[in-house]
Amino acid sequence: MKKVIFYVIVALLIIQTGFSQTVDNKYAIGINYLKNEYVGDYGSGIFNFNRFYSGVGLSLGRYLNPSFDLGLQGTFGNYGYYSDVINQFSGSKFDLSLYGHYKFNNGYILPENSKLSPFVSLGLGFANYSLNNNATPWPTIIVDKPDFVIPLGLGLKYQITPNFALQYQYLYNFTSSDVHDQNRSGGVTNTVFGTSSHPGSLKGNDAYGQHLLGIVFWLSQPKDEDKDGIADKWDLCPSTPVNVEVDENGCPIDTDKDGVPDYLDKCSTVAGLAKFDGCPDTDGDGIQDSEDKCPQVAGLAKFNGCPDTDGDGIQDSEDKCPTVAGVAKFNGCPDTDGDGIQDSKDKCPDTPKGVKVDANGCPFDTDGDGVADYMDKCPDVAGIASNKGCPEVKAETKKVFAQALTGIQFESGKDVIKKSSNAILDKVVSVMKANPSYNLDINGHTDNQGDDKVNQTLSDKRSEAVKAYLVNKGVSAERLTAKGFGETTPIADNSTAAGRAKNRRVEFKVTF
Repeated sequence: MKKVIFYVIVALLIIQTGFSQTVDNKYAIGINYLKNEYVGDYGSGIFNFNRFYSGVGLSLGRYLNPSFDLGLQGTFGNYGYYSDVINQFSGSKFDLSLYGHYKFNNGYILPENSKLSPFVSLGLGFANYSLNNNATPWPTIIVDKPDFVIPLGLGLKYQITPNFALQYQYLYNFTSSDVHDQNRSGGVTNTVFGTSSHPGSLKGNDAYGQHLLGIVFWLSQPKDEDKDGIADKWDLCPSTPVNVEVDENGCPIDTDKDGVPDYLDKCSTVAGLAKFDGCPDTDGDGIQDSEDKCPQVAGLAKFNGCPDTDGDGIQDSEDKCPTVAGVAKFNGCPDTDGDGIQDSKDKCPDTPKGVKVDANGCPFDTDGDGVADYMDKCPDVAGIASNKGCPEVKAETKKVFAQALTGIQFESGKDVIKKSSNAILDKVVSVMKANPSYNLDINGHTDNQGDDKVNQTLSDKRSEAVKAYLVNKGVSAERLTAKGFGETTPIADNSTAAGRAKNRRVEFKVTF
């Protein structure tokens, strides 16, 4: 009996292989607890849990490839059926079979490293039946010869560690005999139940089912290149350096979960960045906190991580105006117009660049007429804004110039000034001498009689003739500009003699 139990244990260990057997780890052994279920002439005990006919078993398996394993399994245990005190029998049974497993975690259906592994099993073996020493002498099980059996079943394995798994399997065993129920009297003395000579016989061979629940161990250590205790098949980080502490997936411990393993992480308890060896950059300014003087506020490297909010090149801690771009000489406060007076003290902060200013930042106004020198055409003479800082042209001057429009006469077709024009020209000379800030534009015009080019030339010569007269009378030539416009700017109708007379004129315009 002891030998039988040993063989059964060996056989049960064999059947439990399958999940973690690999090309590097080919052999596994399993230990099972099992429940035997009879089906035959008495009836069916399949999935009937009212009575337990239990046993034990062993299995030994070998890896063939990702889809198939081959193994040997054996079981030993009670075997029988109970319907009532007459229709019952009990005994013991030993079986041994060679089997093949088709695994679903083969890389096609499920990943090869899946912890949950379904499989199907098909085998060929024999079963031997014997008396149960604990049973009454009769009815007894028939023990005349063994059966050939074909076990067919399904299983499910769950890998707990790379070297240890739990497995459940159900096998239905087809047999080659129908005479392993029992001898039985009770109406037909010593007639073999299960043969045609017995009135209770049913067609078909007896069969039995088996529930097997067990544990699986691997006989050799799986391949572990990095020696971290996690087999390469399950190791998500198979190249971890030796002696580095790893997690259940074989990856280096990363306490702060920042993606930098502790053995490389200089700040292993605080999440950081790989480029800083796992140390943090809280403000995200590209400067790690240990070197950042302002670690909570994004800053610049040249200020050791401290900010320059207004971008004026002066860090906020030294900038008296940190939100407005300024200059260093005013501690970061602005001088918008660049006149050397900071805005807070500048009464004219929008002065154009390059304009000289006074202590208040306002442009100089030499003549005090309210028009700044840079805009004053007459900066040394008080004037009016409407005349660009120059004095207003006097009414008497305007009257003289109005008289000149008709008072200056030339010989016909020539640039020779008639003597009758001298009186009005002398008045113009007096105006220019009395107002040294005046400059004078002398503009000559003609009517439309004659050739255009001739008229243009004539107007040029006549304006130059007037300029020459004034210069001859003592007016500086630098104050005078002569220009002819020909017939291009009439002030009256050229179709009448009166209109043409008005268009033949010399105009004076004061400039400053």
